Amino acid sequence: MEQRRKIEVVAYNSRWPEYYMSERDVLRAILGEEIIAIHHIGSTSIPGMMAKPIIDILIEVRAIEAIDDYNSQMQWAGYVVKGEYGIPGRRFFYKGQNARTHHVHAFNAGTHDIKRHLNFRDYLINHPAMASEYAELKKGLAVKFRFDIDGYCDGKNDFIKNIESIACQAGGQKS
Repeated sequence: MEQRRKIEVVAYNSRWPEYYMSERDVLRAILGEEIIAIHHIGSTSIPGMMAKPIIDILIEVRAIEAIDDYNSQMQWAGYVVKGEYGIPGRRFFYKGQNARTHHVHAFNAGTHDIKRHLNFRDYLINHPAMASEYAELKKGLAVKFRFDIDGYCDGKNDFIKNIESIACQAGGQKS
């Protein structure tokens, strides 16, 4: 019987930035000159935020198609290669099966998706009350959708879209 991924939202871990930096170095060693910038995104990048304990990493690259040439090196580093995985123009990788530790999202530099992720992160860092509201939403969804990642993600969608809109209007990076 296949084990299902359990969705858990945990208290902030002050070592998450350290885990990000360690993995950032691994990714730089693999992708080298393809990388323009690497960012820690997602809830683990927001100080004090409750989160699923998965480090989300956003990589801005020169040419997204060139990233496919590094799939074997990414696998060697412990990543599962997923290709676009539902988002055109992205390359997605993850570490761990049912106990994921890292997600890597690669996009061409300057794309809307990069701006969207960075605006969302920066807005929540600068607005702790909204970050707290988001944490409570995620906590409730993790209980309601314990083994249903689609339900969990769908439950966050309206909140995320609202924050993205507010962040853009508030002067974040324009999409």
